[in-house]
Amino acid sequence: MSAPPALMPPPRSTLSGRLSTFFYRHEKLTLLLMLSPPLLWLGVVYFGSLLALVVQSFFYLDDFTGLVVRQLSLQTYLKLLSAANLDIILRTAGMAGAVTVACALLAFPLAYTMARYASPKTKALLYLGVMLPLWSSYLIRVYSWKLILAKEGILNWFLTQLHLDGALNWLLGLPVIGGPSLSVSALGMFIVFVYIWLPYMILPVHAALERVPLSLVEASGDLGARPLRTFAHIILPLAFPGLVAGSIFTFSLTLGDYIIPGVIGDSSHFIGMTVYWLQGTSGNMPLAAAFTAVPMVIMGVYLIVARRLGAFHAF
Repeated sequence: MSAPPALMPPPRSTLSGRLSTFFYRHEKLTLLLMLSPPLLWLGVVYFGSLLALVVQSFFYLDDFTGLVVRQLSLQTYLKLLSAANLDIILRTAGMAGAVTVACALLAFPLAYTMARYASPKTKALLYLGVMLPLWSSYLIRVYSWKLILAKEGILNWFLTQLHLDGALNWLLGLPVIGGPSLSVSALGMFIVFVYIWLPYMILPVHAALERVPLSLVEASGDLGARPLRTFAHIILPLAFPGLVAGSIFTFSLTLGDYIIPGVIGDSSHFIGMTVYWLQGTSGNMPLAAAFTAVPMVIMGVYLIVARRLGAFHAF
């Protein structure tokens, strides 16, 4: 009988093999090393800049010399609470709230159609229609709307052909939303805001609606619930996290935008425009920093309320 074959010698351990074994056995160290670069970037660049901004807001501008006094004080926040500045804050928050509500009302039917009724081919075309505006330049879209909404623009011509120019003139004559034309009015600014941010509402709502089990909707109908009752007690609560996610985008982006109010609308100031003017033309960096703290506080309160309402439980 022949002798059994000699056993092969074990392979030599390489440096990469030893490192792989080491990291495999020390999972916490591996996780720490993987998360350190992004956390360092987030902590230093993002939160560090926010902290510097908050500290700047407690400085104040000397009215006589025009120089920033780097001493902690509440003078800047007292100026922030003046009537003119409060008017800017309320105007911006009101516009952001109106844009968010309009985007939600427009996005939900389209997102529901995409999630429940559209065929795969139709859904792909609808996705393309939602995403296509995002492929073009933001500035190009805004300036295009300025031409569309102008008094000599195509929208005004179209409404004139339909004999609706009287209704348009009536809207433009209203004291808060009106103006010489749609391109120089709060109403036109609202239209452009809704157009620009609508995709950011459609996509989260669609993702939430796709996760709603169809069996729950069918069971509700089998138990005798009318479509409106099914929508109010089944579909809307389950899609609520998507609405909140989309509203975070639309509300916060409207709060901080300064391009649309500068291109469309009248001379009314918004937070973004005011910050841009204060830190650039005026050189009042403390007041600009205090203004930037306002959207952070508003969004913080909004997220706390949304969390208490259970908007993040489904995530």
